[in-house]
Amino acid sequence: MNIHTYEKAWLIASMALIVGFIATVTYGAVGPGIAMIDDDGGSIDPDTINDDERFSDPGVTHVGGNEYEATVVAQAWLYTPSEITVPANSTVTFYVTSRDVTHSFTVAGTNVNTMVVPGEVSQMTVKFDEPGEYGILCNEYCGAQHHTMEGKLNVVPEDEFDLTEVSAEAPNEAQFGNETTITATVSNGMQDEIETTATLEVGDQTREQDVTVPGNGNEDVEFTVDTTELGTGDHDWTVTGDGHEDSGTLSVTDDSEGGDDDA
Repeated sequence: MNIHTYEKAWLIASMALIVGFIATVTYGAVGPGIAMIDDDGGSIDPDTINDDERFSDPGVTHVGGNEYEATVVAQAWLYTPSEITVPANSTVTFYVTSRDVTHSFTVAGTNVNTMVVPGEVSQMTVKFDEPGEYGILCNEYCGAQHHTMEGKLNVVPEDEFDLTEVSAEAPNEAQFGNETTITATVSNGMQDEIETTATLEVGDQTREQDVTVPGNGNEDVEFTVDTTELGTGDHDWTVTGDGHEDSGTLSVTDDSEGGDDDA
């Protein structure tokens, strides 16, 4: 059978388009490193989300190596947490659920886009190669303030990322002439232990202690403060460790000041 030259050209072009479409869809599905959504996330009672181990404290968790998990709770009209930070060159598995109605979890500029249904946990695994900022949007109408529901995903350079937190407990007031204690807690969200220095600055005094914090754990550091050295009055204090800090004010009072009113 003789096929006209133009018919051959159109036939070849059509086949090339079909192959091109298939290649584009395939790349869009697996090329950027995202796995298809499945039902591995399981189910959850929307009324007891706060009691669920995964969602009681939503955020980013280090699994090991360059792998992380991020748990997110959607509700009208916000995401918790509203801002997520992960390192570049990492693989992140998102677990997202809804507290009230159907929402979506859409990361603009990527192919992360899933419905978030009450009672279900949506699971997606994505690889982020380069640093960048991405908006998180809800594409499912969820009420009057639907258009305000948004979040943010920050992909930062590896050397700028950590999961360290520093908090401190200290009395608001201490009696002049006594000693008091400020306790710093250094928390490490990574799987590997960290070595750092906890520093207390109060008044004109500076105290330091080296501390080793186990992976996925925390360590307390106690600083003893002599109020006689500080003197009476209000004294601002700051505790720092691994680039993080907590601060407050210690008031030193002297009950003996003012004399005896009965004299």
